[in-house]
Amino acid sequence: MNDYLVILAQAAGSPEGAPAAPQGTETQTGTQTAAPGEQPPADVQPKPKQSMWEMMLPMLLIFAVFYLFMFRGPKKKQQQHQQMLSALKKNDRIRTIGGIIGTVVDVRDEEVVIKIDEATNTKMRIVRSAISKVFAEGEEVKS
Repeated sequence: MNDYLVILAQAAGSPEGAPAAPQGTETQTGTQTAAPGEQPPADVQPKPKQSMWEMMLPMLLIFAVFYLFMFRGPKKKQQQHQQMLSALKKNDRIRTIGGIIGTVVDVRDEEVVIKIDEATNTKMRIVRSAISKVFAEGEEVKS
């Protein structure tokens, strides 16, 4: 068995008289010898084993990006919506999730009274969570 194992350097281009490994056998470094007529690479080294952390790092990065896109974004948007609703005051122009545009007349705990028609003085009571947007001062309302 020891007759067939030879160091890669001896098989590639060793001094004269050194035995060459038979074709297709593995040397002590774990690589196969070159076929006749082919020159093996001079600096062939076995691949070092990866540690567990090096293998897990790409998966951890994928999970971190997944968390940012799937959970953090909607949560941040929900917090901005809550801040908008808590800052609601009289005479603000709003749009509901149903598309109704009106002016805030009265703000209560869980509901808001809005005026939706100036000519007939039509008012409507809605829950706070039904408000989708509060228009800024001077912002044009697009239907």
